[in-house]
Amino acid sequence: MPSQQRSSSATAKAGDANGDAAAAVSFLADKSAKVFVAGHRGMVGSAVHRKLDALGFTNVVVRTRAELDLACQPAVEAFFAAERPRYVILAAAKVGGVHASSAAPAEYLTENLRITVNVVDAARRCGSVRKLLFLASSTIYPSDAPQPTPESALLSGPPAAGSEWYAIPKIAGIKMCQAYRAEFGMDAIAAAPNNLYGPRHPFPSEQSHVIPALIRRFHDAKRTGAGEVAVWGSGAAAREFTHVDDVADAVVVLMERYSGEEHVNVGSGEEVTVRELAEAVREVVGYEGRVAWDARRPDGVARRLVDSGRMRKLGWEPRVALRDGIEELYRFYLRHECGGQGHAHA
Repeated sequence: MPSQQRSSSATAKAGDANGDAAAAVSFLADKSAKVFVAGHRGMVGSAVHRKLDALGFTNVVVRTRAELDLACQPAVEAFFAAERPRYVILAAAKVGGVHASSAAPAEYLTENLRITVNVVDAARRCGSVRKLLFLASSTIYPSDAPQPTPESALLSGPPAAGSEWYAIPKIAGIKMCQAYRAEFGMDAIAAAPNNLYGPRHPFPSEQSHVIPALIRRFHDAKRTGAGEVAVWGSGAAAREFTHVDDVADAVVVLMERYSGEEHVNVGSGEEVTVRELAEAVREVVGYEGRVAWDARRPDGVARRLVDSGRMRKLGWEPRVALRDGIEELYRFYLRHECGGQGHAHA
């Protein structure tokens, strides 16, 4: 793939030779510049990588974890010193659902803090980075935040119980962008997407986020002929789900048009109950058994919908409807996890 440049700082040094003249070039007019996508194998990072390729960016720099451990400060500093990217999109993180982060709180807290501090600081110190975008998460907001939740609700209360091990590093990342802007004049911005879903290889496990977990569960029940599928909670909680391809579009818009201090929410605006979501996944998979709701299990916060008005004012609109996104994701699951067997029900 032509955009996956793996080595040599020569290209970056040549690109930086234009000096102040290059600074006037917009992101979309700077497609030969080095763009480091941190976390390119994750769900969000891979979507951003695909988007940049589709737009014709020719110098996208990526590293696997085996090649570069972002939690290791000396390795990150050496990478930035050698590669000298002009743009950084920080999508790397240790991710998982509430159950996963609650089972390993120290790991989620410390690894995500290290990644964020190392990348943002090295990007500032290397001297070549013109703009950095940090991807946070809607888990930064308190459980009792107003709905839809505006950006101003940040730090109006603690994050929801169980999410704090992931949310606190994301809050720190937003504040780090603001601090580096204030002290060093760094053009560091942040976005807070809400409840993401989309293709990712390998396909997430049942301990992951809700949509891939439901797809696995209903598919396995259909395959084995199980009469019912158990789902945690009452199904009454309402959630907003945003497709990663829409988030990738938002990333490009932000890199091109936004340089504000405050973070920006990114959400589809399409809110469904968990019960409605489970029914949609059941229909797409074609499972004809019963859904057994385990009301003894917690629902989590009653609603989680973000106010994406600021993002929309920048000209962004989501394109992927939830039902369409679920159908696409199930087809992806069948191709990559089941050898192409079966089909999605429209």
